[in-house]
Amino acid sequence: MFNIIQRRYLYFAISAAIIIPGIVAMVISIARFGTPLRLSIDFTGGSMMELRFEKPIEPGTVRAVFVENGLGDTIVTTAGDERTALIRCKVLEEEQKVQLQAELRQRVGDFEELRYEMVGPTVGEEVTRAATIAVIAASVVIVFFIWWAFRKVPNSFRYGICAISAMAHDVLVATGLFSMAGLFFGWEVDALFLTALLTVIGFSVQDTIVVYDRIRENVPKRRGEDYETIVNRSLLETLHRSLATQLNAIFVLTAILFFGGATIKQFVVVLLVGMISGTYSSIFNAVPLLVVWNNGEVGRFLRRVFRGPSRATT
Repeated sequence: MFNIIQRRYLYFAISAAIIIPGIVAMVISIARFGTPLRLSIDFTGGSMMELRFEKPIEPGTVRAVFVENGLGDTIVTTAGDERTALIRCKVLEEEQKVQLQAELRQRVGDFEELRYEMVGPTVGEEVTRAATIAVIAASVVIVFFIWWAFRKVPNSFRYGICAISAMAHDVLVATGLFSMAGLFFGWEVDALFLTALLTVIGFSVQDTIVVYDRIRENVPKRRGEDYETIVNRSLLETLHRSLATQLNAIFVLTAILFFGGATIKQFVVVLLVGMISGTYSSIFNAVPLLVVWNNGEVGRFLRRVFRGPSRATT
């Protein structure tokens, strides 16, 4: 029988290698922008215009008009046809808006205004608060639900904690990637990002519970085997189901990423990365963590770390 659990520390190292650059990016983002992720007007407040030009345009040309008028934080993106510009900037007075549009017509070309919105920062604050409460409440419910559902298995509470740890792994991977994209490509967090993050959390926990349920079934059936062997057997028995379920969603998201509109590209990227991370963490983090905890390996590792210097000095 192939032993996946045996290489658990390699999987943990891979996760650390992916998460640490994201954490570094968030620290840099805090130093530059005051927040770990660049915030869109959904959170900071501002104006958004959607303009459809008569001919394809360059985002840099449109942005230059705003920058020359003292709006250096303006973000300009284009849709798939390269004629529709999405412009995000600070709140504009009516006179300033008219002046900017007149300048755009003169320097870029004639256009039709498809949409103009003004968003206050309170919208973003309310969405963030609600999402934070939702994640905390869901985490607590998940821990206690798994503890109750697995109550006949020894140390059932550990299953809930390990599931939440895998969920935190996926959140860190997604937010870290988005923070790096914010530094290098100017990506900004909006309400859709929070929606994608909550969806990722749901998929991550769902896949983890499938493996845990098989462990619960195998523990009483295979009393002669040690816990690590039972866990590895359960993981192999559910591996094809986990991969098949997640790969279907990943293929669809990949198609949307390449053939969908530009306005949802960031949303799809977060979902795609989160689902890949969720598949990985469910198999290679959440389940091996149970074995590490059951074997007391964390305590032995910490004792080895703290005893090392004392032995060297004596």
